[in-house]
This record gives sequence, structure tokens and C-alpha cells, in this order.
Amino acid sequence: MLDLNNHFLIAMPNMEDADFAKTVVFVFDHGKNGAAGLIINRPSESTIKHMFDRMDLPLRRNDLYQTPVFNGGPVFTDRGFVLHEAQQTFELGGAGLEQTKASFWASTLEVPGGLEMTTSRDVLEALSSGAGPKKIFMSLGYAAWQAGQLEAEIMQNDWLTVPANQTLIFETPVADRYAAALALLGIDEIMLSPSGAIA
Repeated sequence: MLDLNNHFLIAMPNMEDADFAKTVVFVFDHGKNGAAGLIINRPSESTIKHMFDRMDLPLRRNDLYQTPVFNGGPVFTDRGFVLHEAQQTFELGGAGLEQTKASFWASTLEVPGGLEMTTSRDVLEALSSGAGPKKIFMSLGYAAWQAGQLEAEIMQNDWLTVPANQTLIFETPVADRYAAALALLGIDEIMLSPSGAIA
């Protein structure tokens, strides 16, 4: 079975679903029961600052004021998802402070490759106080596939796959992310034909 955890899905030109046309999706969970991911190149009109204002939370992270909230996918579009670098936690053990695998946050999924996906409010409260993860990607909604569905879409040439790159998620300008994801495979967009073949 394919293991697409910590991979990008890059929509081929023949993608007919408007929700996914010309998207790059970061897969944060993939297993025998299906897959889940976040579209990383569809910003909404809202910023993180606007979202915090609507939640009556101050935002003491000036670096996030103009950061967009993304349209992460068509599932649970009223719920927030925060992708961020893993937070290091420590506890006192026999040899002094020892790093643990336990997450800082109440509801977090550890993603292979050093990222975490958090859906609990405590990460937002940390950001509100000026703390929290340094690198974050925030979306409303996510993308989901039932068991075998994503594999079938890949077989019918709807998606290209490539191991994910954190710089692309957190630092690459949004408008450049599709081309940058293709470049990870050594492909230029002009090489893709409307039929989905690579010229």
C-alpha cells in the first residue's frame, strides 16, 4: 500500500473537481481507512488577525497579522485546523529532563516528518498570548478520501505525488506553490498536457 503521509498531492490539469483544480494538498493522515489533507494554495479572504477578532481573542503575534487563513478543503469548513512544527515537550526523568513524545496540545495528530495537526482551542490561546508554534498554517476545512479512493484517483492520473517540503508550506509565496511543488519532481507546468500526460 502507498504511504502518502507527509506528501504533497499535485492536481493534474485534467482534474475536473472544482474544489481541487490546480491545487497542492498536504497529506497529514493516510492509512487503510482513507486519507486527509489540507489544500495549501487556496487562501481565503480572511487573515488570522480577522479570525481572532471574530473569536474575541487578542493576537499578540504581529508576525501572523497578515497571514491568510486558507480554504483547506470541502469537509468541516466551519472548523479550524492548525498545521505547525512539532513542539518539544520535556519531563523530569532519572537522567534529568528528557524529551517526550506527548503533545503540548489537547487534540493533536503527529505527522511523520516533524509536523503536527492541532484542532483544539488551546493552540489558538497560546498564539493569542504571543506564544505557540513559530511556523503555522491555518485553514478552515480539510480534504478527505475514503479507503482506496485516493489511490484510485492517483491511478486514473488525477494527482502527482511527491514528499512534502516544509519550506513550501510555510515560506513559499502562495501564488508560487503549485509551480514549486511541480519543481520538486523536476517538472515545469508547461510540460503538463490537458489530458494529464507529462510531455
